[in-house]
Amino acid sequence: MAFPGLARAAVQATTRGQQESLSLWYEQAAGPWVEALPVGNGRLGAMSFGRIAQERIQLNEDTLFAGGPYDPNNPKSAAALPQVRALIDAGKFKDAADLISSSMMGVPATQMPYGAAGDLLLDFQGLSAGTAYRRWLDLDTAISSTRFNNGATQFKREVFASAPDQVIVIRLTASGGVMNFDLGYRHPVEVQYGATDYNGSGTAKSASVTPWDYRESLRAAERPSSLSIRADGADALLIEGRNVAAAGIPAALRYAVRVQALGDGTITPREDRIEVRGATTITLLVAAATSYVNYADVSGDPVKTVRAQTAAAAAKPYARLRSSHVHAHQMLFRRLSLRLGSGAADPRPTNQRIAVAEQQPDAGLAALYVQYGRYLLLSSSRPGSQPSNLQGLWNEGTNPPWGSKYTININTEMNYWPAQSANLRECVEPLLRMVEDLSLTGAIAARKGYGARGWMAHHNTDLWRAAAPIDGPLWGMWPCGGAWLCQALWDHYEYNLDEGWLRRIYPLLKGASLFFIDTLVEDPQGRGLVTSPSISPENQHHDGVATCAGPAMDRQIIRDLFSWTLQAHALLKESDAAFAAELTAKRARLPVDRVGAQGQLQEWLEDWDAGAPEQQHRHVSHLYGIYPSEQINVRDTPELIAAAKNTLNTRGDKSTGWATAWRLALWTRMGEGERAYAILQGLLGPERTYPNMFDAHPPFQIDGNFGGTAAILEMLVQSWGGEIRLLAALPKAWPEGSVHGVRARGGVELDLDWSEGRLKQLQVRGKPHQKLKIRQGDRLTEVTLDAKGRATMRG
Repeated sequence: MAFPGLARAAVQATTRGQQESLSLWYEQAAGPWVEALPVGNGRLGAMSFGRIAQERIQLNEDTLFAGGPYDPNNPKSAAALPQVRALIDAGKFKDAADLISSSMMGVPATQMPYGAAGDLLLDFQGLSAGTAYRRWLDLDTAISSTRFNNGATQFKREVFASAPDQVIVIRLTASGGVMNFDLGYRHPVEVQYGATDYNGSGTAKSASVTPWDYRESLRAAERPSSLSIRADGADALLIEGRNVAAAGIPAALRYAVRVQALGDGTITPREDRIEVRGATTITLLVAAATSYVNYADVSGDPVKTVRAQTAAAAAKPYARLRSSHVHAHQMLFRRLSLRLGSGAADPRPTNQRIAVAEQQPDAGLAALYVQYGRYLLLSSSRPGSQPSNLQGLWNEGTNPPWGSKYTININTEMNYWPAQSANLRECVEPLLRMVEDLSLTGAIAARKGYGARGWMAHHNTDLWRAAAPIDGPLWGMWPCGGAWLCQALWDHYEYNLDEGWLRRIYPLLKGASLFFIDTLVEDPQGRGLVTSPSISPENQHHDGVATCAGPAMDRQIIRDLFSWTLQAHALLKESDAAFAAELTAKRARLPVDRVGAQGQLQEWLEDWDAGAPEQQHRHVSHLYGIYPSEQINVRDTPELIAAAKNTLNTRGDKSTGWATAWRLALWTRMGEGERAYAILQGLLGPERTYPNMFDAHPPFQIDGNFGGTAAILEMLVQSWGGEIRLLAALPKAWPEGSVHGVRARGGVELDLDWSEGRLKQLQVRGKPHQKLKIRQGDRLTEVTLDAKGRATMRG
């Protein structure tokens, strides 16, 4: 499948070190959902539990959101805007927030949640226990496996989500005996999420009293009247249903799941299940689809889709399905290898390593965390799929935390932080298409909400590309969500220098800039042009009030946006000189970053930080300028870096999972390897990492996985300010190691080996005769690649 502006990248398979571990493994079946193991092909996902008596395969399809196409823009918004601004200028922030709440919030003031596609339950007769039990997830093959013995019979199960064939494949074998089981479908249920399900030891609290080989009921919740389960031919089950309504938005999607069983023994579809008797080998092919075509069109035929997908897969032998899946995965996954430290591979199960990670340093676990993050991104965001959402692709029920949608005041952006450096740039394509959609729905939000040109989005969006503010003024009245999304698109250009991509994103950059050209207003104290109304995401400057004008994060994001747009304008030789001149003039009038009386980097234009109600707030929005931006850096703005360190010392090192990962990235970018390493230990421990290595907010959010992945790679290789920095935040705990296949800005790829904390060898691949600046500590070296685009350096 080809996408304009997405250059086909050459595959560079790396040589993997002998000590690189690429497997999560366990000695017992999964109990709660966050012990199950994820597979995904970008669009389809599954969680396998590895249970003996009754295997549970929980399913996801990435367009199965609630509701349908809708326009959430408040018709009273534009009329209220001048009065809101006047109240803010007068310092009446609570009154401004109240008017925003009554006249500017979206209708409804929430968005549509992402839902699960149900469960497959495989009830095995005669199985209640097993010996020599092991289950694992092989990141290199993207296959989840379970193996155990029961008497003289060895059972093995494999689960993978095939990108080439667009099905989930479940392979069941019985060696030395036969298997008998019934396969049924369970409609997704509403799951209530608490803060944590774990006791701090990496195991479920209830695991000691509840055996996880018990059989769950197919009728745990009453089936909705719209649900149909029936035999579909001689060897298949077809499930048809509808999504759910939410917040007054009617259900508009139809969905279908088809399960086809192939193999020996007797396969008999019944009214609502498939019976398998006397089999030694069974392959289950699972397809799922909805009627979603795009955010405005739900006319698709999911039944036709799933029948075609399972029929095409059924025409291929299992060995071919498996090999094509593995090849497609490894073409991308094997681009990068990582080894940290020199110790032997840790022999303990993964959950045991996580349980003691804060007390027992585990360099191999940090390396595995990076590769797992790469695996999760590749599994939840592939060309043609939806972008990775708040839980990536995997969600257990119909009531996911925060709707499992797209929170674009940090979380969606963080999902894509590792895409470039981790050599998975194709994964950004779904985000590009979402931004292209938002440039259309966001243009309506800009016009109806602000009377402005261009496009914008607030702090959340969903499958239907809603762009209006939601949740309330404290969270939703923030106009920079769309602008921040543009950073991942610009990063893709800087890392790949693809002119086709640049031409595709320029209209998005220009449209986002036009919105701020029209909506920036004069600060009444003469400090320049500011956003109004806005917030510093989710943080109150006084009790109960976040509404303000011109917070630091807004100024930093808009400064970047205007710079990217001007650079693209020049590179593409666009003819609109008046637009570029206006953008340049307005950029110059954005207020600069300020240091407050406490020596901190100010979060707001006013010096409110010391009196803000939450001194350890999870968001560190005003430090965007350090990471993921580079406006504030150790080379050019040391005084602002010192102020940022004061801010971070006040905020503390431990926070929610994603916020801990952001702190890790910030200290890393500032070159503080030991501080970063201490934060990393907390991120890897059982308070912030579940047994299956999902990030614990808690509950599960995937952004912490991705933010942590990006930050660990940043400890080894940084590229900003026109330089590539080697081992810029290397901790003493990793005196030797290697990373091969890491990418840097300028379209280059690096193989880096170090020993005794110093560079041993560097190999660089890029464009012929390309000139690079490479920094090692205080030494800056200018390197020119040869005619083949290669260079080698030794320490």
